[in-house]
Amino acid sequence: MTTQQDAGTARAGGRPRSTRADEAILEATLDLLSEGVTVDAISIESVAGRAGVGKATIYRRWPNKQALLADAVMALKGPPQQPVGDTFRERVLSLMSRAGWGNDERATRIFPCLMPEVMRSEAAYQLWQRVVTEPRREVMRQLLRRGIAEGELRADLDVEVAASVLTGPVVLNRVLRWNPNLDEDTLPEQVVDMVLAGISAPGRA
Repeated sequence: MTTQQDAGTARAGGRPRSTRADEAILEATLDLLSEGVTVDAISIESVAGRAGVGKATIYRRWPNKQALLADAVMALKGPPQQPVGDTFRERVLSLMSRAGWGNDERATRIFPCLMPEVMRSEAAYQLWQRVVTEPRREVMRQLLRRGIAEGELRADLDVEVAASVLTGPVVLNRVLRWNPNLDEDTLPEQVVDMVLAGISAPGRA
């Protein structure tokens, strides 16, 4: 699915775009999603009306609604957080503290609304994987590989499975409110400590 960056690369010359208009259009898209407007119901017309621009202004920046939504989700989620800390436990917890959340409070309302679209549409699924999930999964993979290289984690660790086990429960509970009996604030530490008991190198648990 094409994003604004992809489309912009293909464009050469011409009058520079207004950054203010770009931001207004993306903000309008996110506002509509946060208010409960479904992906199907959102239209270029509704975004243009909310942003106070003409439809032509949007189409000069994005070729279609899917490309606009891709950039809106990317802006909402922000770049992947990088781990900080002296030990593997500290570094992984620094990532888990924001797992499932974006840098915008609207994410808690928008992401659950996007799930039905992700489940039923292959294009939406691929977009979600490329923009939201895979960049963060790769950060976790790199962290796990570092833990193995530094002797903190088992040498035979399956990195892909470990990444899913660490992040899955936290993301599931934060995005879909899967188990109301779990405390969102303490869940990351509980999950990390439970998983570390199984994946730490001998003598490092």
